[in-house]
Amino acid sequence: MTDQKTPHSLPLSEAITISAQAIGEVMAGRSLTEVLDQLDAHERPIVQSLTFDALRKWVRSHEFIQQFIPKTPPLEVEYLLSVAIALFLQNGAEGKGYAAHTIVDQAVKACSEYEPTMYAKGLVNAVLRKVSLAVQAENEKPYPPDPIPMFFPPWWRASLKRNYSKVWQAMLIQQAQRAPLILRVNAKQHTREEYQDLLQQAGIASEPIGEIAGIALNSALLLREPVPVSDLPGFYSGAVSVQDAGAQIAAVLLDPQPGERILDSCAAPGGKTAHILELAECEMIALELDGERLGKIGGNLDRLRLQSDSVQVVRGDASKAAWWDGKPFDKILLDAPCSASGIVARHPDIPFLRREADIKALQLRQRAIVEQSWKMLKPGGTLLYVTCSVFPEEGEEQAIWFAAEHADALRLSAPGQILPAELNDGFYYALFKKNGP
Repeated sequence: MTDQKTPHSLPLSEAITISAQAIGEVMAGRSLTEVLDQLDAHERPIVQSLTFDALRKWVRSHEFIQQFIPKTPPLEVEYLLSVAIALFLQNGAEGKGYAAHTIVDQAVKACSEYEPTMYAKGLVNAVLRKVSLAVQAENEKPYPPDPIPMFFPPWWRASLKRNYSKVWQAMLIQQAQRAPLILRVNAKQHTREEYQDLLQQAGIASEPIGEIAGIALNSALLLREPVPVSDLPGFYSGAVSVQDAGAQIAAVLLDPQPGERILDSCAAPGGKTAHILELAECEMIALELDGERLGKIGGNLDRLRLQSDSVQVVRGDASKAAWWDGKPFDKILLDAPCSASGIVARHPDIPFLRREADIKALQLRQRAIVEQSWKMLKPGGTLLYVTCSVFPEEGEEQAIWFAAEHADALRLSAPGQILPAELNDGFYYALFKKNGP
């Protein structure tokens, strides 16, 4: 791609400016999802792509910045350079992208369009020309200079090295890659094979995903080449959803049956709620505390045509009983709030936002929620504890603690810790059956 403007998008210079500003928001402690949600529809795709790549290449880009700028530049210039340098690095990694002269030209233009960086046009031009030559030289070498180009805090690396001594580096390398596009076919509308035919007719190649961690996924499809959701046949009429393969395990493992009363606790944005309803006609409550995220559940259910009188979206605190009507549940899916350390490939801002102290606070929150959830479960019912984390403090340590504290909790077979891989993010799954007093 050598054009300065992509179809239905922004000029590259504007996209670089907005991406640099988005990075500044992340460094100030704001979720990148919140930042991107504020963008117009025509802005988001290219800004998200540039920002994600800049965060994934953070370590390597800053090695270049330090190499070619003796004195640390102002933050606005640093963030702009990180976006532009990531474009060079992404070209090298994938062998495609913007031409080098286009990156330099558009980054310099971005400087002139944003007041805090207007003075730095000459600096940016000189640095990026040096980076272009350096990246070109690196691409001719047999080995990359840094196998982990993405930033992970020292405490994060130490935790993984301690708990996954043989694979921790491979985990970080995997999470620094672009995540593939995984689909979940709505079983109420199509079989997977039927939807594959629709994709093929639209010129979109797909591959079925057989299983993850021993769990068969009958609705999962992989798209090797990502496409906008607007290009997916029947997307807006609910034929399909975008959902990581690791996340699709939850509804399958919970095994919903017709007529069961099921709670999806901490349900936003509603992907797992919808999957449960696609698998069985059941009485469903989707619980969420965050008012803004609550609306996304209803939006997803509307698009998938899953709204009915037996489905309720409720705002409430999962660690308390104030919202509960006292009627126990047959099954509970507890997708607990966590560090999200397993889904970095899809949310590369997470390592910049998390602090080591967060883990203990999250662990206490998880325990409060699982305790309350257990009280709402029928004898003989099952509770599925899920986190999108790779830290044992939020996974296996929690399952061991819970089983030790509850004599009526029978631990059933479940995958446990699933590590990030090409087709899935990192998740933890523990399944318990309530045997009664």
